[in-house]
Amino acid sequence: MMETQKFSIRSRIKSFYYAGAGIGQFLRREHNARIHLAATIGVVIISAVLRVSHPEAIALVLVTGLVWITEMLNTCLERMADLISKELHPEIKFIKDLAAGAVLVAAIVAVITGLIIFIPKIQFL
Repeated sequence: MMETQKFSIRSRIKSFYYAGAGIGQFLRREHNARIHLAATIGVVIISAVLRVSHPEAIALVLVTGLVWITEMLNTCLERMADLISKELHPEIKFIKDLAAGAVLVAAIVAVITGLIIFIPKIQFL
């Protein structure tokens, strides 16, 4: 049985540090992370210029976050799969393809959401 540790502010602060370090490594090491960062900055700028409403901003934040989360989890799965086997294995390929597909679905949902919000606003400029 695992021993439970007492609550510690110091360990909570450390966990935020480790999470931040992970995000930093993700941005430095993954090309797709930099693409997502550029897209996120673009969405923020377009949202400010077009003055999206609060509900629209919430929708954009949620779908943007979904893309980031799926990309990070996809990267984790790919790295772990590569540690398990460098050789081509049909099941590992399936897992990696499925995780990449999840990122694609999230990105498509985000693009569609952005188009639904931005296109009507651009037409009225």
